[in-house]
Amino acid sequence: MSYFVTGATGFIGRHLVQELLDHRDGEVFVLVREGSLARLEALTRQWGSERVVPVVGDLAEPGLGVDEDWVAEHRGRIDHVFHLAAIYDMTADDATNEQLNVGGTRHAVELAGRLEAGCFHQVSSVAAAGDHRGRFDETMFAEGQRLPSPYHRTKYESERIVREECEVPWRVYRPAIVVGDSTTGEMDKVDGPYYFFPLMKQLRDRLPAWLPLVGVDLGDTNVVPVDYVAAAMDHLAHLPDRDGEAFHLVNPEPQPVVDMVNTFCAAAGAPTFATPIDRGVPRGPLALVPRALRPATIATQVVRNPLVQVVLDQTLGRLGVPAEVLGHSSFSAVFDSRRTERALAGSGIGVPDLEAYAGVLWSYWEEHLDASTGRDPRIREALSGKRVLITGASSGIGQVTALKVAQAGGIPVLVARGKDKLEETRAAIERRGGTAHVFACDLSDLEAIDRLCEQVVAELGSVDFVVNNAGRSIRRSLKLSHDRFHDFERTMQLNYFGAIRLVMGLVPQMREQRRGHVVNVSSIGVQTNPPRFSAYVASKAALDSWSNVVSSELVGDGVTFTNIHMPLVRTPMIAPTKLYDKFPTISPAQAADLVVEAMVGRPHEINTLLGNVGAVAHTVAPKLSFRLLNLAYHVFPDSPAARGDDDTGGDRESVQIMLARLFRGVHW
Repeated sequence: MSYFVTGATGFIGRHLVQELLDHRDGEVFVLVREGSLARLEALTRQWGSERVVPVVGDLAEPGLGVDEDWVAEHRGRIDHVFHLAAIYDMTADDATNEQLNVGGTRHAVELAGRLEAGCFHQVSSVAAAGDHRGRFDETMFAEGQRLPSPYHRTKYESERIVREECEVPWRVYRPAIVVGDSTTGEMDKVDGPYYFFPLMKQLRDRLPAWLPLVGVDLGDTNVVPVDYVAAAMDHLAHLPDRDGEAFHLVNPEPQPVVDMVNTFCAAAGAPTFATPIDRGVPRGPLALVPRALRPATIATQVVRNPLVQVVLDQTLGRLGVPAEVLGHSSFSAVFDSRRTERALAGSGIGVPDLEAYAGVLWSYWEEHLDASTGRDPRIREALSGKRVLITGASSGIGQVTALKVAQAGGIPVLVARGKDKLEETRAAIERRGGTAHVFACDLSDLEAIDRLCEQVVAELGSVDFVVNNAGRSIRRSLKLSHDRFHDFERTMQLNYFGAIRLVMGLVPQMREQRRGHVVNVSSIGVQTNPPRFSAYVASKAALDSWSNVVSSELVGDGVTFTNIHMPLVRTPMIAPTKLYDKFPTISPAQAADLVVEAMVGRPHEINTLLGNVGAVAHTVAPKLSFRLLNLAYHVFPDSPAARGDDDTGGDRESVQIMLARLFRGVHW
């Protein structure tokens, strides 16, 4: 079995090639432009297979520009041609859509005929249905539907070419709006609902999550994750006797646009929207309103008006939401996928509920695709060209901070124990045009830190910022710690001794260059003193105190410090404490934004309101504070791992969650 794939370096293409490599035998030939061979080589290493073979060509050339000798050699030997190369962008202009979607399909069909391929697989889109109203099943195609944009028109025309001109058997796949991987969240660009994510972030950062917002019913949409699309295509392509059919790769149940938005808002921690008039209520008010006068229809017509689109481009467009996307965020057709569902029956392949993976998509966007840091002139001025040494840079806060620093033109110096993960972070930075350096070091080993400082100075000269992010947290009550004094030694070794050893090793060069700034990722616990964190909080408090003392000694040399009393962050460090799974936390990206602000503004401290309240309470009413904390001590038990049993204390869960939400961000 052998395959020829166009668009293999694209988003869906990468996942499809991985499916073929994982589940099928034989070579996978992939079309690639001469200038993209390096990118394909990197992907081939990621796929981890030698069965991927590049074929140089060009989508815009007749026969895809594939060499005649190669075609002659492989004639009759290619079982499947998958054509994925196309523009999947609603904002692309008419000429680009015509050249790549229509012309590219015609050239791919021509090549498949010359190769005498076993089957031609066209990745179309539900956009081929245009503005068709009502049910649109998989047997339907030319239904007289209006095609409202160049994207819709070229998707329709591409599918028509396959149906009318393809000389070999064919199958068509019509995905809905394709979003990131449902398990990893991976996505390669901002598209579809992702255009609205910056607005959701603004809502989250400016409004409380409990504040109800009024929304409008904007009709139905349909989104599916890329891993479902790739797996379904692989399975459907290999079923016998299905040539000449189209398959809808969609969510079987239409998703109201406002529900989709609310799902992502909830994942972001932003306020959600309520629609005063619900069309879903049987015989409700909207049932009496003609379709042409319903809010969804009117809103769609208004935002597609050329004059309105000019206004939208000058308003929402400045926030990253193209007017074209607003005009096509909902579907007038309901896509019937019963044929596809029957074909996939028994395969284990199905569309997961958006609620189950929306959080993963949001986290990936916030950590990898949110470009707001790089667009901020104040941040770029402070970080561009600056070397920023970040400890614990292989995951969590440190990794996201590194990505944000690189986005702003800075040069992250990545430090952690695991070199492989650091290299992955560096590769991600370099793929986006940035530069990073990797230094593997066990920061609990003081002699290793000395060697690290010597190596950094020898290779880089000096650094402009040091972010002490690496840390160890231990949650265990004193009564369970009498035979575990090493818990206190381990937290002090990494959180305190390791951090100050690193700073002391780099300070001479900072003093020499008359500039430098150290950011300590401390904890809200230093201000609130939560029970069971005596080992962790003491080590962070020690780092705070040390920094406060040496600040007065070094400020005259241009070396300054910021202590961030960080609230509870959703990172791998807190993962072992299952109690936190239902607690409100901030994301690593939100924490990284605080680190970036510490480098840009260089304040002495960055605190939360709750942390400040806790610090004042301990100063003004210490006895009352200790009594309240003692109550929390009894409500929140030691973890099963700390106790050495499996009792989760589930009967107290509701009280625990209530207190966790009331004292948002505190480590309990």
